[in-house]
Amino acid sequence: MAIKNIFGKNKKPEKGSDKVYPAIALRETVVFPGEKAPMMINGVEPVRTVNEALNKGGEVVLIFKDNGEESKIGVTAKILQYWFLSRTAMGMTIEGTRRALIKNKLEKGEVSYAEVSEISSGKPESDDVINLEALARSVFDQFRKMMQMEGVISLAVVGELQKGYADPERTADIVASSLSLNFQEKLELLEELDIKKRLEILNSRLAKEINIIKTERKIRGEVEKEMGKAQKEFLLREQLKAIEKELGLGEESKEYDELEKKIKEAKLTKEAEDRALKELYRLKRMSSAGAEAPYIRAYLDWIIELPWSKKSEVVFDIKKAQVVLDEDHYGLVKAKERVLEYLAVQKLTEGKSRGNILCFVGPPGTGKTSVGRSIARALGRSFVRISLGGVRDEAEIRGHRRTYVGALPGRILQGMKTAGTKNPVFMLDEIDKLGADFRGDPSSALLEVLDPEQNNAFSDHYLEMPYDLSEVFFITTANLLDPIPPALRDRMEVIEFPGYTEDEKFHIAKKFVIPKVFSGHGLSTDKLLIEDRALYEIISKYTREAGVRNLERKIAEIARKTAKKMAENKVDKQTKITPANLADFIGPEIYEITMKEEKDEVGIATGLAWTPMGGEIMFVEVTVVPGKGNLTLTGQLGDVMQESAKAALSYIRSRCAELKIDPEFFYKNDIHIHVPSGAIPKDGPSAGIAIATALASALTKRRVKKEVALTGEVTLSGKVLEIGGVKEKVLAAHSAGVETVALPKSNEKNLVDIPEESRNELKLKFVGHMDEVLKLMLLD
Repeated sequence: MAIKNIFGKNKKPEKGSDKVYPAIALRETVVFPGEKAPMMINGVEPVRTVNEALNKGGEVVLIFKDNGEESKIGVTAKILQYWFLSRTAMGMTIEGTRRALIKNKLEKGEVSYAEVSEISSGKPESDDVINLEALARSVFDQFRKMMQMEGVISLAVVGELQKGYADPERTADIVASSLSLNFQEKLELLEELDIKKRLEILNSRLAKEINIIKTERKIRGEVEKEMGKAQKEFLLREQLKAIEKELGLGEESKEYDELEKKIKEAKLTKEAEDRALKELYRLKRMSSAGAEAPYIRAYLDWIIELPWSKKSEVVFDIKKAQVVLDEDHYGLVKAKERVLEYLAVQKLTEGKSRGNILCFVGPPGTGKTSVGRSIARALGRSFVRISLGGVRDEAEIRGHRRTYVGALPGRILQGMKTAGTKNPVFMLDEIDKLGADFRGDPSSALLEVLDPEQNNAFSDHYLEMPYDLSEVFFITTANLLDPIPPALRDRMEVIEFPGYTEDEKFHIAKKFVIPKVFSGHGLSTDKLLIEDRALYEIISKYTREAGVRNLERKIAEIARKTAKKMAENKVDKQTKITPANLADFIGPEIYEITMKEEKDEVGIATGLAWTPMGGEIMFVEVTVVPGKGNLTLTGQLGDVMQESAKAALSYIRSRCAELKIDPEFFYKNDIHIHVPSGAIPKDGPSAGIAIATALASALTKRRVKKEVALTGEVTLSGKVLEIGGVKEKVLAAHSAGVETVALPKSNEKNLVDIPEESRNELKLKFVGHMDEVLKLMLLD
């Protein structure tokens, strides 16, 4: 950037010796000598530069940037105050001291420095002193006059105005820093080192500003005169509106009449109608521009739009409902049967029966949410669904009170508004994932919603009046039952979705999944055919889950690869997926069909476990090493499983004579019990007999039958206790190629839950005591 008139005619600026200061670059800001200015500093490098300056007396040099180009004239400044906003931001107040010629810029680490030579204008010739003084006084007088005309005086220059005339250079800097000039104009004045020219520029600019202010005053006077007339007309119009309002005329009155008509047509309850008319009366009496008017209007809209009496016409046709449920879902006998029972009761009681709150519990992908939609279709009702996963605020259920800004009803009433009828099928998804914190416990708020004895007068904080939910068919879903609070669980009838057998998955894939995936990928059976054998391999070797989500993903993967080949014109006929080419589409198999042990071994027993994703088989390994009688448990076993292991060991020690084990054996050897897949935590009260069997095998050196899987808890006396998740465990054993499953005798009643296919292909042995288990499991 060129420096304009650095030296005046016949004068040379006086230069001090060269100095090095920390340097700060400023954009769109110019600070003059003598000017105090606040500023913000952002960035690691600028903040460190300021810190360096503070450590060395608080002096910096300011360099001004215009379009990326740095000025050759800067200003040395003193830091008066500073404060830190963050590690990379700070504020400070500085005072310019002198102009400085920037000679060189230096970088040291993350700190910027500049080598400068301070500049002060040389003494003028004797004949110029009077002219400069006169010019400076003219500038100062015009500046004072302009300040008086504007009526606003900057605090920074009040003291200067009170002092009177200053020397020409000081006067020029005071006025230049106080005028409303743009960045380029201020930079031009800073770089102008000839004081006379600087004062002439300011004198001209001040004369122009004073003329502009005079013109503005004249225009303002004319405008105010016109405004007086307009204001008078405005007041008259407002008075006319008030008169029209009193007489029931105008748009507002029409709007209020429409609101009143809607309230009457909404067929509200007596309490709701009285409340709505009362609020409407308040709205009519207040100004439409009032702060409360929009909130009352929104409240009335909510009351009107909620379904107080509108119902879906329910047809209690059990045969039709059966057809609809079978069309939409394969299997799920218990859930379908429960819906048909509900329909039968409603038909006999003419729709007046209560107690219709179901809870579908099961692993992901087993069809809980979609069954809710089918129920709504079977009943001829509207369907609405909300997800409760992650909800922690009680107001999400009950709504906010109207005293809060932006208050709204809770999700229950929002869902009722969406449904449009007072008897929809209302699904509350993921009820086991509710949270609780300082904002309240939403699960407690749900007690009133899901209690048939209370929900006929549900109270929402926003609505502030009872709302009848007794005709709503509530269905909740959960992956696990344990996280649901007992009080809430007590209000619901639990229906378990235990997962599908391989045969059920096959039929679901053929009937529902494949058509859905093909439709979503623009395919048909003419373009892509998945053979039955290939489909069974996908189910058994690529997906091992309770539901069908991974199965759908694998079929979608095949569809995507086929769609890509078709889009690239690489295939012109039907693509067939067979067991031979299946790996080309979805990679190598993930699971082996047979997961049981290959041969009978000592110290290894096959157990069965339940997980949220379905049943699993697991192996219990026991080994004996010389030691001092210590028991080691590994494999991330939980407290319950550790107790099972200790109980099993105590039982085996109590049977030393029968098992022909030397009692001294336990004092000379250490026993190590391990359950593989150590990265996965394991717990639960059903591994006792498997651990006891593996212990007996390891201590007696007798092999365990590989084809038998075990599940059940053992007591110190050897009794085999009842367990849960029978269906899932049996299905897991069936999938893994196990031939026989040993179950507690008290679980014989659960035989009806096991699919007929699995019952026919497996041998189910029911045992009541550990002696029976050892007789069944150990080979001689």
